[in-house]
Amino acid sequence: MAEEKVKIEFSHRSVLLDECMDGLNIRPDGIYVDGTAGGAGHSSEIAKRLGGGRLIAIDQDETAVAVATERLNALKKNTTVVRSNFCELAKVCRELGVEQIDGVLLDLGVSSYQLDTAERGFSYSADAPLDMRMDNRCTLSAYDVVNTYSEQELKRILFDYGEERFAPAIASAIVKRREKSPIETTAELSDIIKYAMPPAAREGGHHPAKRSFQAIRIEVNRELDVIEPAIKGAVEMLSSGGRIAIITFHSLEDRIVKQAFASLASGCTCPKDFPICVCGNKPKVKIVNKKPILPTKQELEENPRSRSAKLRVAEKI
Repeated sequence: MAEEKVKIEFSHRSVLLDECMDGLNIRPDGIYVDGTAGGAGHSSEIAKRLGGGRLIAIDQDETAVAVATERLNALKKNTTVVRSNFCELAKVCRELGVEQIDGVLLDLGVSSYQLDTAERGFSYSADAPLDMRMDNRCTLSAYDVVNTYSEQELKRILFDYGEERFAPAIASAIVKRREKSPIETTAELSDIIKYAMPPAAREGGHHPAKRSFQAIRIEVNRELDVIEPAIKGAVEMLSSGGRIAIITFHSLEDRIVKQAFASLASGCTCPKDFPICVCGNKPKVKIVNKKPILPTKQELEENPRSRSAKLRVAEKI
């Protein structure tokens, strides 16, 4: 019964699907890694394009691994699903006896399943215990962040990760409220955030808690910390001509990806006033698309959650 429930409820519409496939420039005999398998939308499309090649699909979410395994097995291709964080991509490949790959895809968004499953505690739209862990093996949860972090730490997270201009007021309100009793649910936290803001800021546009929930989720899952090392590890694994394609959903992620690609494409790290290069670093990639690829008008109409998506692609030299 539990398995049947997963089959029915785990849905996630893959963003920029055709653009990702084009960006990866898939070879039927190549080895590809989807570092964020989710519901296997992107993974399935990669697998369908393979002949004698192989797909390694990685996800840290237990349910995603179960669903991806079932859906990929049905395609009867050479696929392997591993439960891990995409920052462990190189380690996962080597443990499977793979030393070089031809392409990597990372979709850094939260899956629709995670957002829409109330008990996961990601959403401010449904009341549930504060959790927000993408990997339930991790010890840190949203409850811990909200109830144990200092006011200064909370303010920093809300401002840095959520770009929330009312971070000081919200952090102060959280600390005052938890002095009475722990903040345990998403509804409680959402209300605290909402009423910490000026009335005018609560009207129109996004939900008042959107940026704060994003910030806490990023902190819980260390989402920004793993992007740059994951990119470097993936590029090291790529064969010449292999590609890495990354979808981001907010400016903080996109900035890290853009800067990491630029650094890998520039090579030399010597100060600009040095007459010659002494570091010896050579460019490792060339950037395929100078500007990020955005969803089409049709995709935006069919899937509003794609509106902030950006795709960047680089190719190993």
